[in-house]
Amino acid sequence: MKESAIRVVVADDQDLVRSGYRAILGTYPDIAVVGEARDGEEAVLAAQRLKPDVVLMDVRMPRRNGIEATRDITANPTLARTHVLVLTTFDIDEYVYDALAVGASGFLLKDADPDDIAAAVRVVAAGDALIQPSVMKRLVERFVAARPRAGAPGLDADRPLAQTLSGLTDREREILGLVARGLSNDEIGAELFISPATVKTHLARVMAKTGAHDRAGLVVFAYESGLVAPGA
Repeated sequence: MKESAIRVVVADDQDLVRSGYRAILGTYPDIAVVGEARDGEEAVLAAQRLKPDVVLMDVRMPRRNGIEATRDITANPTLARTHVLVLTTFDIDEYVYDALAVGASGFLLKDADPDDIAAAVRVVAAGDALIQPSVMKRLVERFVAARPRAGAPGLDADRPLAQTLSGLTDREREILGLVARGLSNDEIGAELFISPATVKTHLARVMAKTGAHDRAGLVVFAYESGLVAPGA
């Protein structure tokens, strides 16, 4: 294994699925599967022990499900560099939003092509969200508008979302809105006539203020705080 390889833990209660992902990812020299877990509890323990870059997390698992395990991982400050990529059967699975709300960086269809799986791992390892804007829009419209606001991942539950939002500067709110629309740093920079590096600096401040784990968390916060309306 190359020292610079992306370290991955695969969490799924089916032996065949885990071995399949290990075999697939093993063909890419920049990715290494360093551990496996058969349930959510094992996934949390493996993440704590191995400090992987990415955890491929199934949702429906015994003992502790993937949502609970994701929450434990993303809330752990010692795992700040570990990102969770949820495995799902359907792109509009009812659990996908729950996973994003507790800090998952995105989701991956279980029947994705090998190159897409590898690309997803690389995207998430880099700290980016793996959610197509059209899919995020459907998720938001279907779930956010129909349920109580749960709060963005990592956000202090005792602090109102509106209060956190009011703590952002006008520029930070502007950039957050563009992130929620699915724009990349380069696209945001072009829209606002600033450099991608400046966008990145603003986003780092927004993440610090909102407690969001990554871009997916920022999108959830943007909708749940009311900055962006479902269907906008």
